[in-house]
Amino acid sequence: MITLPGTDPRMIANNLTPYKPTHPGEVLKEELEERGISQRQFAELVGVPHTALNEILNGKRPMSVDFSLRVEAALGIDADLFINMQTRYNKQTAQKDTRLLKRLDVIRGMRAAMAL
Repeated sequence: MITLPGTDPRMIANNLTPYKPTHPGEVLKEELEERGISQRQFAELVGVPHTALNEILNGKRPMSVDFSLRVEAALGIDADLFINMQTRYNKQTAQKDTRLLKRLDVIRGMRAAMAL
């Protein structure tokens, strides 16, 4: 990739990440609303407690592979969509964790020192 002098590579459109990552539960919540399915109905259908579903829909609990497969069976939406979204959400959230970022800098420094 060619960048102009003084251009921050993080500001190139292909390299941008959302300021606030989208939790897959938000997408599922919109889908249920669009289909007119209540949270209680859906929780019963997929066999999870209503409180657990509500936490997923509000981004307070991750969407597991098991749950994504249940959603696929219930709504016909490919589980990979939610699994991949959750992975991206986890990565973007981790990349904003200052303690982790400091630790990664230490690891990179140690890697560089070992390469000498």
